Amino acid sequence: MDNRREVREFLTSRRAKVTPEQAGLPAGLNRRVPGLRRTEVAILAGVSVEYYAKLERGAIAGASSSVLEAISRALRLDDTERAHLFDLARAADGIPASGRPRRRPTRQSASRPSLHWALDAITDGIAFVRNPRQDLLATNALGRRFYSPVIGDGGRTPNLARFQFLDPASRAFYPDWELFAEMCVAIMRAEAGRDPHDRALQDLVGELSTRSETFRALWAAHDVRTHGTGTKRFIHPEVGELVLAYEELAITAEPGLVLLIYTAEPGSPSAERLRLLACLAAEQPANTGDEAATSRTR
Repeated sequence: MDNRREVREFLTSRRAKVTPEQAGLPAGLNRRVPGLRRTEVAILAGVSVEYYAKLERGAIAGASSSVLEAISRALRLDDTERAHLFDLARAADGIPASGRPRRRPTRQSASRPSLHWALDAITDGIAFVRNPRQDLLATNALGRRFYSPVIGDGGRTPNLARFQFLDPASRAFYPDWELFAEMCVAIMRAEAGRDPHDRALQDLVGELSTRSETFRALWAAHDVRTHGTGTKRFIHPEVGELVLAYEELAITAEPGLVLLIYTAEPGSPSAERLRLLACLAAEQPANTGDEAATSRTR
C-alpha cells in the first residue's frame, strides 16, 4: 500500500471529524472545510503550520513520538486510531510494529494439535481462530455448526470478510448487517496499518473493493477499530436469534492469530438456543482441520 497516501487520507479524514467547538475553538464564518483547518490542528498540537502540512501530505517519516502524541490529542484520536497513526509512522520509517528487524513472512498456521485440543475443550461456547485477513482457520465443534453459513460445502478457506460483502446469506445471518460491515472494514484497516507488507491482505482489499461498492466506501473512510470485547446479534438458520458476548485473545505462539470465544448470558433465551445448537453439533461427524477450513467459492 502507498504509505504516504494512507497517512494523508487518514489525517485528513480525522481532521474532518473534529469540529471547532469540540476543540474549544471559535467556529468563525466562511469555513471552507469540514472540521478543523490545518492551521488549527498545528496550533493545538504545538507545531508549525508548515510542519503539520508536511505530515498531512504523507511525509511522516522521522516524526517523533511526542509530535505524534500531540497530533493524536489535537485530532481527538481514540486508542485504536492513535495506534494506527503510530503504525503508519513506523511503516514510513521502515520499522515493523514489533520493533524488531523484519523477517521473511511465514505462513500462519492453526494446525498444531494442542491448539485444536484447546478449541475442542471449549464446549459451551463458540471458539475459533482467525488471522488478520479474516480467514477462519480453525473452530471447535460448536463453531463449525454456528458458522455453517460461512463454511459452506467446500472450496477456499472460509473468510469472514468475503462472506460479509460477497455472500447474500450474510444479510440474514447478520441482522445488524451495516454495523457488522463497518466493524469488519475498520478491523481490517487497523490490521493493514500494522503490517502494510501483508500482500495477501492487500489482495483481499483489492478483491473486495472491486466487487463491493459498500466495502469500497467504508475502506475510503479510514475508520479503524480493534475487536476486543462486546456483544453481537446473529440469526442462525437452525436456532434463530442469538445474542452473544465475545472476547478476543491473542495467540502468542502465532503472532497475528487470535482466538475468539462467543458465549451467551447464562439463563437467557440465547443460552438455551446455543445449547440446542451444541446438541446438533454433537450429532454431526467430526471434521478434520482441513475439512473445517473450507467454504464455498464466491
